[in-house]
Amino acid sequence: MGRGVEKPSPKEGARIDVGGEPPSVAQSDSDLLEFFDLALDLMVIAGFDGYYKRVNPAYERTLGYPLRELLSRPFLEFIHPEDRPPVRDTFGELVGGDSDDVIGFEHRVICGDGSVRWLEWNSRIMPERGVIFAVGRDVTDRRRADAELREARRMVETSRHELAPLADEQAALRRVATLVARGVRPEEVFAAVSDEVGRLVGTDSATIIRYDDDGPAVVFVGVASTMSDAYPLGARWEFEDGMASAEVYRTGRSARGGGRDWSAVEGPVGETHHRLHIVSTVASPIVVEGRLWGAMAVQSQEPLPLDTDERLEKFTELVATAIANAEGRARLARLAEEQAALRRVATLVAHGAPPEEVFTAVANEVGRLLPVDVANVCRYESDGTFTFVASGSERFPVGSRWPLGGQTNLATLVSETGRPARLDDYGDATGPLAEGMRKGGVRSAVGTPIIVEGRLWGLIAAGSRQEHPLPPDTEARLASFTELVATAIANAEARSEVAASRARIVAATDEERRRVVRDLHDGAQQRLVHTVITLKLAQRSVHGGEQDVPVLVSEALENAEQAMAEVRELAHGILPGALTRGGLRAGVDVLASRMPVPVETDISVGRLPAAVEATAYFVVAEALTNVAKHARARGAEVTARVEHGTVQVQIRDDGVGGALPDGAGGLIGLADRLAALDGELRVDSSAESGTVVAAAIPLQH
Repeated sequence: MGRGVEKPSPKEGARIDVGGEPPSVAQSDSDLLEFFDLALDLMVIAGFDGYYKRVNPAYERTLGYPLRELLSRPFLEFIHPEDRPPVRDTFGELVGGDSDDVIGFEHRVICGDGSVRWLEWNSRIMPERGVIFAVGRDVTDRRRADAELREARRMVETSRHELAPLADEQAALRRVATLVARGVRPEEVFAAVSDEVGRLVGTDSATIIRYDDDGPAVVFVGVASTMSDAYPLGARWEFEDGMASAEVYRTGRSARGGGRDWSAVEGPVGETHHRLHIVSTVASPIVVEGRLWGAMAVQSQEPLPLDTDERLEKFTELVATAIANAEGRARLARLAEEQAALRRVATLVAHGAPPEEVFTAVANEVGRLLPVDVANVCRYESDGTFTFVASGSERFPVGSRWPLGGQTNLATLVSETGRPARLDDYGDATGPLAEGMRKGGVRSAVGTPIIVEGRLWGLIAAGSRQEHPLPPDTEARLASFTELVATAIANAEARSEVAASRARIVAATDEERRRVVRDLHDGAQQRLVHTVITLKLAQRSVHGGEQDVPVLVSEALENAEQAMAEVRELAHGILPGALTRGGLRAGVDVLASRMPVPVETDISVGRLPAAVEATAYFVVAEALTNVAKHARARGAEVTARVEHGTVQVQIRDDGVGGALPDGAGGLIGLADRLAALDGELRVDSSAESGTVVAAAIPLQH
């Protein structure tokens, strides 16, 4: 390649002895070696003989082997057995390749604790020194995330396939319910049900029969058949042996029929089944309000699947409800409206609508569904008040906050009991809210709690200006609605919380990146520029025979050393040097030494996984910063221990208290950092009782 360097050509079985430390390392500047050791990326130098010549601390920590063991064993022994052949080929390709080539590859390694991790490498050959230099990173989390994503997609596709029949059934039932709600004639409802069942089950015919009160016979009231005249509407057939519907009549359970010679059976049953070559029938009872009303039957010229009766039973249970409510269309229409309202709210949540829009939609839907004049959604606050987040009254605008109180105040009753409550007469209610309700003309009201993930989030309240109280079933109707609404609110809150957490993480990352860039530009970069200029002046002096060369070289060396010190200080600013070298105990001791008040420490943990150790350190750092700035404390105490596979960190002070977990950016950031490791943050800070900040971090991370 025109470089004038002949590449070594190791033979099969030969080992190239680089004399201990490779020349590329032994002859390099000590500062470069320090860079090698300080690098956060994984760095290794491997000889052509298949042994590591040098590894940096990041690689040593990742694999978890002693340095002596890493250097004394062939590096292929640390690689997962399934990945050794391709790694061996890649190594051979590197040895026989060109020094300008950079080869990237991934493989698994067996760590000292037996775990398996994925590493990604970029490698370059150094032929003149007989070694290969590689820089890598741990991509285990990415690999796991990719695998989880593939599994999630597979599960979604599987669920979609499995739910398709259920969706068809639900759609069919909604169509039937719509017919009943529109008040169509019963004959049309029966025909529609027969059509839906015939289509869903995929049989030659489907019928709805009503048992005749005058004797053991059936009357066809709904028919869907490829042979339209096979089962005429209104026809009355007396029972015959082998009829599935006759067996249903006797047992009240689903039954199967067929398996007999219908040609020998006289009457319409035998004649029809023989003519149509019916070999299998299944019937399922239709029980209306506790009594056997009739049956739904399917007939086929082929044997019906074994699960036909199950599918039919699930459908007939809901069809029976439709039949029972045929004369009570108002009840069925109300149910359809409630389901439609819930679907509309769920659609808003699924589309990621803002919480305010969801709350307004909930209040509007409740106002339409119930016989009420106003409907509100309120959220309980931590200071003993509640806020209107959706309102159907100008007297209670969105965002207005009211105090809890009053012996018979609706919001207070729900807050104290966590159960639905009603006021049939606001004349006896007390408190500011009750007075506002009376001025608004509200005479009775019902409120039901919104329980979000086990906590009382707020309530939905509905009020009426009519003289008579709200109907007795108002609580039940409102409660059934709020159960699903609570789920929608929980989803909206979770989505908002995740978005806020991500935004904070992104902002913190950007700020840290700007700080690093700024520090590099203002410090090390300027000194390195000065070094280069000084060296050029020295070079010019050498050529000109001037006497100031030693001075210039000394000045350049001084600037380079200062730049090195600043880079080292910057690296320690990302993860403090005391923490990196000595672990959590050393890092906390440094923090305590800088505090303006005495800090007692009891750190009974050794070295921890890097992510856990850094997170625990930042918890202590943030808590002690708050002690110094806000607590007005006389002293503090820091403890850390491992219990049941979890690192328990606690910072206690004797200050004024009053800290809020969600009131300071630092504590919110700690909660985000802990959440990334499935950890938890707890803050107890009663006024005048000091503050306790506690964190629990699982060690499996």
